[in-house]
Amino acid sequence: MNRRERLLATIRGESVDRPPVSFYELNGLDEDPHDPDPYNIYNHNTWLPLIELTREKTDRIVMRNVPYHLSYDPLQELSRIDIRTDPDGQSFTRTTIPSGKHTLTSLTRRDLDVNTTWTVEHLLKNIDDINAFLELPIPSTTGILDLTGVLETEAILGDTGIVMIDTPDPLCEAAQLFNMDVYTIIALTEPALFHQLLDHFAAILFSKTEAVAKELPGRLWRLYGPEYASPPYLPPHLFWEYVVAYDRVMVDMIQEYGGFARVHCHGKIKRILDGIIETGCIGLDPIEPPPQGDVELSFVRENYGEKLVLFGNLEASDIENLPTRQFHQKVHQALDQGTFGQGRGFVLLPSACPYGRILSPLALANYECMIEAIENF
Repeated sequence: MNRRERLLATIRGESVDRPPVSFYELNGLDEDPHDPDPYNIYNHNTWLPLIELTREKTDRIVMRNVPYHLSYDPLQELSRIDIRTDPDGQSFTRTTIPSGKHTLTSLTRRDLDVNTTWTVEHLLKNIDDINAFLELPIPSTTGILDLTGVLETEAILGDTGIVMIDTPDPLCEAAQLFNMDVYTIIALTEPALFHQLLDHFAAILFSKTEAVAKELPGRLWRLYGPEYASPPYLPPHLFWEYVVAYDRVMVDMIQEYGGFARVHCHGKIKRILDGIIETGCIGLDPIEPPPQGDVELSFVRENYGEKLVLFGNLEASDIENLPTRQFHQKVHQALDQGTFGQGRGFVLLPSACPYGRILSPLALANYECMIEAIENF
């Protein structure tokens, strides 16, 4: 089987020659070692061997968001964006949104040697901010899709992999506007108000999801955000209220047009696995082992494997820190647990990837260990 065939057969629940292996965010396409952008960590020479390994040996799952240009987007019209860069290379982006007599502000930061964006100040800080946000003009739910990124990526990949359409769910859109402590308090103590916020984002996401699913049928999707309602952040009953009730609608739309929905949920998932099943999804990642998670891959395979393709369950921290001999044992344990007995399918996958400018020799060796194990499986 070629790599594309192997991935498609896996997500359909069909037999394969071996389990696929993916390096998650790393896909050998988006990491450009020749891009001189000072914020591009992948132009450091330590990354080149891993980029080449990813391109040549992994079953490539390339995540793509589908731009959806709303017919009317008041946030875009009202937002003021100011960017400044300090002498040490830190870049700050200030967003200011007026709402009546109220002003909403947020601040993010980029560092030269870390491939992430830090939120220094969140947009919503209290109930007054939520009400001010909800009083903004209502955006349209209709818009124009830009399918170029997906179609061009599929053409480049050929038989080496597939595109996975990447989308937040309503909970993600709402929760990321708060600092975590404020979010959990609001979600616990103000459910009616929090539902208004979820409904605001759901209206747009439902419209977009149906439009994308119709225009790009048969693709794998990733829905991210459910972990915001996983223990210990919120009690399990709120997972059903804030995740299942909304994500089930999105999953139904995706699968109505032949797509395959995979739920992304870090952390402790044992008490919410039934809720994940109730969304109707066909896949789950990254199924983190204890102590980061609270359930072994073997338990999920035995109890939910006939309904779910399991993507996991290697910790990114182990890739960077665990001696290769010990990491080798973890890789083989994941392969054994993810493929035993009857099940829909398994993809060997880490929970994330390193995001520092310099990739250590140990991390590279552990990635090579994953490829060696899968090729000898």
